Amino acid sequence: MFLSHYTKPFDAKGRVSLPAAFRSALAKEGFEGVFAHPSLDAPALDCGGGRLIAAIQAMLETMPPYSPEREDFSLALLGTGEILKIDPEGRLSLSERLKTSIGLTREAVFVGQGEKFQIWAPDRFAAHLDQARARARGLRSKLARAPA
Repeated sequence: MFLSHYTKPFDAKGRVSLPAAFRSALAKEGFEGVFAHPSLDAPALDCGGGRLIAAIQAMLETMPPYSPEREDFSLALLGTGEILKIDPEGRLSLSERLKTSIGLTREAVFVGQGEKFQIWAPDRFAAHLDQARARARGLRSKLARAPA
C-alpha cells in the first residue's frame, strides 16, 4: 500500500526522488517504473504500478467496446498517461507535459492513497488537504448520526 505523504525537491536536472516506501510498494507488485496520468478530479497526477493499470483496464472492460464512455475513459486515463522510469538512485524524471498539467516547479508532494498515490504541487496539496479534512469531518458527523 501507498501510505503517508512526502515532499521532495527537484534536482538541478529536473529529477525527483520517489519515496523509498513507494518504491518498495511498486517492487512488491513487480512493476518497473511508475504509471502516471493527470487526475480526473484534482490538479494532481494519479500514479501506481500494475495494480492501477489493471484497475483501469477492469473498469474499461465493464463498458461496451467502442462506446463513447469507454473511449472517453480510455483517452483520459491511458491516452494521457506515461510510464516513468525509476533510475538506480530512485529518482523519476517527469515530462514537462505532466509537470505543467499540475503546476510542478521546485518540489513535489507524493501522497499515498492505498492502491495508488498522487503527485501534487505543494501549495495545491495543502489547500486540498484542508478541504478534504473538512469534508471528512462532515461525513464523520453524518455517519455518527446515522441509525445503526
